[in-house]
Amino acid sequence: MATVSAEPIPHAPDPWQPDPARQRLADYTVEDVLALPDDAPRVELFDGVLHVVPSPSSNHQTLTALLTTWLYQRTPEHLTATQMVGVVTDFKNSLEPDVVVRSAAANGERHMFTADEVTLVVEVVSPSTRRNDRFRKPADYAAAGIRHYWRIEQNPVHVYAYDLGPDGHYVLVAESADRLEVDRPFPISLPIADITP
Repeated sequence: MATVSAEPIPHAPDPWQPDPARQRLADYTVEDVLALPDDAPRVELFDGVLHVVPSPSSNHQTLTALLTTWLYQRTPEHLTATQMVGVVTDFKNSLEPDVVVRSAAANGERHMFTADEVTLVVEVVSPSTRRNDRFRKPADYAAAGIRHYWRIEQNPVHVYAYDLGPDGHYVLVAESADRLEVDRPFPISLPIADITP
């Protein structure tokens, strides 16, 4: 005869969340982000405060995947395109752009890359990230010296390409209609239909 244990089933640990006291003190650093447990959500670090990255819509994810693939297939040998990685702008700030073109020599086993390893960052604007994607994040990327920034608006898909100007601010150099044409960070002629979900 089999015996049945009356032992209670152990309670699963609560999901990870930021420490409220450290959040109030704006006390988090990039080292803390790198040490997060595996079950932690994706976060961005703004001036020592952790912000959970909202889950993007299906169309947002499709656009990001299409663009990453398109760029990956066309980057010169010294560069590569990727997504779902972080960019460290300083010890109290790390961002999670939608697409990154980075040095191919940088260690691809890492989740985080330093600003000097990154050539282009791309943000796809969603309703929940609109303010950060249009204002806060470009300012942080520019301050970190990342030379190229693209902002992609949805519905309809429209790409705005910026280069870092001599004054340390981004300058609009091109925008798409049916195609985006730029010659930096490498010659690109991107048909917008190729990245439209």
